[in-house]
Amino acid sequence: MIRALRHRNYRLFFAGQSLSLVGTWLTRVATGWLVYRLTDSPALLGVVGFASLAPTFLLTPLAGVLVDRWDRRRLLVITQVLSMAQSLVLAVLALSGLIAVWQIIALSLFQGCVNAFDMPARQAFLVEMVEDRADLSNAIALNSSMFNGARLIGPSLAGFLIATMGEGVCFLVDGVSYLAVIASLLAMTLKPRRTQLQPSPVLRGLVEGFRFAFGFTPIRAILLLTALTGFFGMPYTVLMPVFARDVLGGDAHSFGFLMSMVGLGALSGALYLASRRSVRGLGSLIPLSATLFGLGLIGFSVSRSEMLSYPLLFAAGFGMMVQTAAGNTILQTLVDDDKRGRVMSFYGTAFLGMTPFGALLAGALADRFGAPATILLDGLVMLAGAALFAAYLPRIRVLMRPIYVQRGIIPEVAAGIGAATEETDVPRK
Repeated sequence: MIRALRHRNYRLFFAGQSLSLVGTWLTRVATGWLVYRLTDSPALLGVVGFASLAPTFLLTPLAGVLVDRWDRRRLLVITQVLSMAQSLVLAVLALSGLIAVWQIIALSLFQGCVNAFDMPARQAFLVEMVEDRADLSNAIALNSSMFNGARLIGPSLAGFLIATMGEGVCFLVDGVSYLAVIASLLAMTLKPRRTQLQPSPVLRGLVEGFRFAFGFTPIRAILLLTALTGFFGMPYTVLMPVFARDVLGGDAHSFGFLMSMVGLGALSGALYLASRRSVRGLGSLIPLSATLFGLGLIGFSVSRSEMLSYPLLFAAGFGMMVQTAAGNTILQTLVDDDKRGRVMSFYGTAFLGMTPFGALLAGALADRFGAPATILLDGLVMLAGAALFAAYLPRIRVLMRPIYVQRGIIPEVAAGIGAATEETDVPRK
């Protein structure tokens, strides 16, 4: 389950990032609670969510081209320093009592620009930290475990800190926590990465990556379902303060616990994926987990009990994590390293880039029809998306099999297939 940790570079990254991500969740929860406390507006929660993620939609595809050309570790160090500065500015404004919603929106927009470069660089950097490709799927699952372990700890800690010391302390702790991941990146020893001596123009590189990703059915199907999840599935977290205070009658502690149950479910899903020995069978898990995610959202939307909401959010978190991490793993398995940054940038655009538009829509719908009705609609759309992906699954399997054979993932290689796939390009339709 933890075999990727035998690689020193990944072990350093895992340790530093684990600490930093707890701080990241402190800021996420504190930002949502602070905005709702200042405004009582679900629509403004959607605006802040939009500002923090909209740059991902606009900049991440371009960032993916640059990630394939630049030094990925150096880029990650820069993004972490800028993120640290953003959190510390938030802390100063909040602790001084000068914080205003427009400042939160502006700083969220700045962080979104940083994340647009950080996400594809982080995903593509995995292959440099984990030298044995057989351990790559385990590293991806451990990354998800790390992220959602922080999601479990961070929101509950944030609820305590907000109730006792205020949101500014959450921002301050987050700013300091970035030192851990920066130190881990600087301590790594990496092999030189081969890059193109004369790379094609940026726009041409972007077009090449787009044609590669959306011209191959398995990658296209995963990206489209991920985009659906980002637009309709993920915005429920933006409305969580509304559920915690107005629907369930709770407070900041309730908000933290609700978010932590999502994290516990997601962590469980990530650990389940980490325990798997192979990527084989992940295609079937994607529609099943998307269905579980949709059912969890539907159940949560009609729940009026905090205790009943906990297991429903656990199920939603589990389904969401297995779906997105399984899709991520399959993409990393299918793509060549010279296109990895671009394909993972499209993945980031599909997941995080669509979320701000979904957040705007969710905030507007919640203002007009209420938060429960909005989440109910999102759950129904997720069920429809899962059914459509399941219908395409047989074709997806046929197209993925030659690549799995070529890369040794399927050991039972029929005579002639291995040689054919080594000498010719795998059909991508």
